Amino acid sequence: MLHLYPIFLIHEHTVDSDAEKVRIEIYCRECFSSWLPSNKSVKKAIKTGAIRVNNEVVSTGHWIMPKEKIQLFDLEENPPKPYDMELEIIFEDEFLAVIVKPAGIVVSGNEYKTIQNVIVGKISKSSETDGLSWPRTVHRLDKGTSGLMIVAKTIKSMMHLSKQFENNQVKKTYQALVKGNTPDSGEWNYLVEGKKADSSFSKIEMVKSLRNEFISFLELKPRTGRTHQLRIHCQKAGFPILGDQIYSDQTKKNKGLFLSAIQIEFNHPKTAEKLSFSINTPAKFKSQLEREKRRWNKFN
Repeated sequence: MLHLYPIFLIHEHTVDSDAEKVRIEIYCRECFSSWLPSNKSVKKAIKTGAIRVNNEVVSTGHWIMPKEKIQLFDLEENPPKPYDMELEIIFEDEFLAVIVKPAGIVVSGNEYKTIQNVIVGKISKSSETDGLSWPRTVHRLDKGTSGLMIVAKTIKSMMHLSKQFENNQVKKTYQALVKGNTPDSGEWNYLVEGKKADSSFSKIEMVKSLRNEFISFLELKPRTGRTHQLRIHCQKAGFPILGDQIYSDQTKKNKGLFLSAIQIEFNHPKTAEKLSFSINTPAKFKSQLEREKRRWNKFN
């Protein structure tokens, strides 16, 4: 059934003038990936009218054209069911919150245990006139990735923060453990799904490893926001992230992915003040490095 009256506009995206001609359902998988995590959810959004082109309802067979405006509306009527688990909130006001996502939990989707369901019971509703019915995540982190995430509490905040992400104005810093001895610093510009993607890295520490010869502890800064960008860049450079079961065979049983978003910088959607938040290196990173050192010293 088509909803004729959307609750509010979540995000508007303008198609690049040189964009490749593809069907809208393919194009929207990336530009709306923060809100629609699967192909199925994209198709459903188009069919229900949540995704529109120039404010007009289209079919899944629509071919995007340069400079078209694609809108994503919120048509959800029932709030998420709260999932109760401990959640670290490092900042909160009437407009947004900044949380620490644990590794091993998805941001949203069909599962009950999601960050979206967790924040419903942990973050208060805004008293602003455009306050959202419930707080919503603005961006995504992979299930195995831990670290800082921004949550919107008002309609204007959601749109303003989403635009900052789209324009690469949000600065993110990650830490990772990777296989191999990397250079001290450098840049990676490997394409991701045929699109421009830029990342920089610097080495914090290197330890010798019995299993992998070397393990490098890196600081990573993506300058573009492609899906799985850092994981792909590390793998293509020959330094796969430990625990990455998609882009590497270097799995760590019961320890997960060694990738964490430890710093984020953006402008406050209401005051325009520059905000910066950071967290400590995950304990499992330090434990793994110490374990590698002990094993190397013991058997050499």
